[in-house]
Amino acid sequence: MSEITVLGIFVADISFSGPKIPSTGETILGKKYNVGPGGKGCNQAIAIARLGGNTNFISKIGKDAYGDLALKTLKKNKIPTENIIQDSSQQTGVAGILVDQNTGKNAINVIVGAPNSLTINEIEKKINLIKNSKIFLTQLEVPKDVTLHCLKTAKEHGCLTILNPAPASEITKEFYNYIDYFTPNETEAEFYTGIKITNEKEAKQATGKLINLGIKKIIITLGEKGLFYSDGKEEIYLKASNVKAIDTTGAGDAFNGALAYSLSVNKTISESLSFANKVAGLSTLKMGAGDAMPFLKDL
Repeated sequence: MSEITVLGIFVADISFSGPKIPSTGETILGKKYNVGPGGKGCNQAIAIARLGGNTNFISKIGKDAYGDLALKTLKKNKIPTENIIQDSSQQTGVAGILVDQNTGKNAINVIVGAPNSLTINEIEKKINLIKNSKIFLTQLEVPKDVTLHCLKTAKEHGCLTILNPAPASEITKEFYNYIDYFTPNETEAEFYTGIKITNEKEAKQATGKLINLGIKKIIITLGEKGLFYSDGKEEIYLKASNVKAIDTTGAGDAFNGALAYSLSVNKTISESLSFANKVAGLSTLKMGAGDAMPFLKDL
């Protein structure tokens, strides 16, 4: 039995590091570029696998060079590849990432590619993986009807569900019935609540609003300001790990993967938050997303 099943996308991340993120119409001379594995789902699955978690990854890719990179990446991280749907009529996704070398901050354009065409029919062939998992983790990068179908199936089979609502986009009220943990970053939380979050007090207001929607547990990740957790009763605020970030791409994925892993080994929520916070901090010390996910030994 796989402890954790992740549904999401793989994209090849092409990241460019330079003195700043260019404005419209501006050309800058950067320092270096990197092509590596990315896509929130894939990054989260890698994070879990590198921490020693037993994980399955469900996704869809094309039959092309970037598709080969996807399969190679999964094999290298000891993640089974038989749950990857390959479609020769589709392109494997790509993300263009601009990184500010001074702060590690980024701007990203994701071309989802093949997973955009994922259907409930295709997912049904893999659905037993979700039914037999302890934890189901997903994001908002595959079609919403597929995501909702999987969350619903997971809850009906006693799975703990985590929705990382990224990138932020409209979801129906029905989604809220099937989410145990909702893990937006501050920008995503603002999208769902209308509250601009710059501090702990505003994070607390935002979690209150989300709990009123029917979500059970909310974790808002606040980048360099740390994180805020609430389940309506217990509240936890943690400061970010004190690291000098090189590239923050994938830090949220490191966090979500580590959270899922920690909960799967029956750690308490406060232990899990503290663990995931450390893992996210460590992931910012390397360029890239999937390849920057830390190993248990790095902790």
